[in-house]
Amino acid sequence: MVDASDKLAYFQAITGLEDTDLCTEILAAHNWDLELAIAAFTGNPDTSEPPSDVGSSGQQSLPSAFPDDAVVSSDYDAVVRSDLTPGSPSLAWRVITLPISVVSGGLGLVSGAVGLGLWAAGGVLSYSIGMLGLGARRGVESSSSASPLVQVSSSATEAMEFVAALEREYGSAMRVNFVSEGFMDALQRSRHAYKLLFVYLHSPDHPDTPMFVERTLGSEVFADFVNENFVAWGGSIRASEGFKMSNSLKASRFPFCAVVMAATNQRIALLQQIEGPRSPEEMLSMLQRVLEETAPVLVSARVEAEERRTNIRLREEQDAAYRAALEADQAREQQRREEQERLERERAEEERKLREEEEALEREAREAAEREAALARRKQEKALSLGAEPEKGPDVTQVLVRFPTGERKERRFQSSATIQSLYDYVDSLDCSNFESYNLVSNFPRTVYSPEKHTLTLKEAGLHPQASLFVEQNL
Repeated sequence: MVDASDKLAYFQAITGLEDTDLCTEILAAHNWDLELAIAAFTGNPDTSEPPSDVGSSGQQSLPSAFPDDAVVSSDYDAVVRSDLTPGSPSLAWRVITLPISVVSGGLGLVSGAVGLGLWAAGGVLSYSIGMLGLGARRGVESSSSASPLVQVSSSATEAMEFVAALEREYGSAMRVNFVSEGFMDALQRSRHAYKLLFVYLHSPDHPDTPMFVERTLGSEVFADFVNENFVAWGGSIRASEGFKMSNSLKASRFPFCAVVMAATNQRIALLQQIEGPRSPEEMLSMLQRVLEETAPVLVSARVEAEERRTNIRLREEQDAAYRAALEADQAREQQRREEQERLERERAEEERKLREEEEALEREAREAAEREAALARRKQEKALSLGAEPEKGPDVTQVLVRFPTGERKERRFQSSATIQSLYDYVDSLDCSNFESYNLVSNFPRTVYSPEKHTLTLKEAGLHPQASLFVEQNL
């Protein structure tokens, strides 16, 4: 009995693959059945498992429901499948669960990411199935599971290498614009563009591959049709992601083409698969029919998306208008508050000034009253300090005082009294309200300044009589 290492060595020798891990995964995916693994890889299917017909007389029509023998494969390549007759492919739905490594290999499409729904959230897939007259079958049993494949390189790198290899080998004959990104990113691109995804699985060693690439994929009419109506993704079955997709899509013959669209969770809906070499005319006919059948779905999805965008735009415009109105109201309210605060400040300032003026008037009145009281007290004190007016006699001096108002006052003083007594007399009179003044005599003019206040009247030459006038200091 041949052991696993011998099978692995033989498989590498036949296929020419040097990657031991990839070869091990391929063999494990086929339960270490060496003949089946080689046949799947080289594109020569095992005739012991012929596909079952889903159409009659080669008619290309949609089945009304999934057939009774539909099965769901467990693990990453679970498939609700309606197999197609190789001789006359017909449009049918297959909901395929993608390998987790393919899902997580896409940029920004890690496990659990939202957005793998069909065209729009909320189950457009179920709507489109209803439009096409299809229904999902529940309660199907799981078939044999396959081990998940390891990712040997990034999906984007593989896609770029695939496109570069086609250009190197076929040059200008390659007219289809395959995207240089992983399968999930291409699926996302098609979803956002509201287009179907055209998938081509390339088997470099298959004898029909060169002619199919040159005549069909290289057809200008076919390539223009695909480039305009589809997003095209291709992968080599020698690469990790291409091999995983060939397993998920159950590719049994090469060249292999398919038309898929995004479904819910980690699934895709397989709308059409074409196995074996086909002419450009046959390919165009099949793809045109797929577009015609799915046009209501795509149009409905585009309309719904446009309605959602319109609703979002309207909500944004309404929100913007509301925010603008709110900001205008807030600005007006702020302006009103600022105006009110300004008026209150002005009113407070006026009240403060009025209060200060009133306080100043009260202070002035109080000070005036205090001055009046002080003056009255001083006059009283001065009058008391003078004593009684002496009678006329040889030692008595007669003094006449004239005021700026023209008023005159006369009094007798002892000749021994000082000049200060004359000032005290003037201060005691009601007609003298001067803050500062001097007593002055004429002929000759003499000012009796403070340094002369201690002189007696006789010493000052004012005895026996004197005439003085009050001169106010300015």
